Amino acid sequence: MRRNQGAPPLHQVFDLTNLSQAGTTARVTATGDDLARLAQWAGVVTVRSFEAVLKLRKLASTRFAYDAELTADIVQSCVLTLEPIESRIRRHILRELKYAPQAESAGELNLSAVDDDLTETIENLHYDITGPLQEEFILAIDPYPRAEHAAFALPPDSVQGRAESTFAVLKKLKEGH
Repeated sequence: MRRNQGAPPLHQVFDLTNLSQAGTTARVTATGDDLARLAQWAGVVTVRSFEAVLKLRKLASTRFAYDAELTADIVQSCVLTLEPIESRIRRHILRELKYAPQAESAGELNLSAVDDDLTETIENLHYDITGPLQEEFILAIDPYPRAEHAAFALPPDSVQGRAESTFAVLKKLKEGH
């Protein structure tokens, strides 16, 4: 199966406008058709579960903390035998969201030592909290899943019929053969 066919299937918008420094907890749970769409988007046979608990809190007037625990159970096909392989994905996702309206950030490049890989600039306070979850989910999937007993081996007769390596041919030329 191919991955990332179109936009991520899950969407859950959270309004950060009235978020306090004490914060709040949110939950994302995919069910039914959402799991099927998630499996198709991720290029896996089945997504059996996809759940996350998020803690969101205000750090400053334009900065927010995003702290999530993601757990997902998936089934993929072994790349060698095509038998089903079950996997559990667990990710801890920690990001800082920095609000910068489009009007302020258009055409402006602002590099700061404070900003790092954990900081994400957002242009709207109505934030899709499933975005980072789906990004981490897709990155956690093994692109070449293999069953424990599956091993790639060439048939014995294919080794005999194989052409000599380039270095072996050069060595023979050097030796005058």
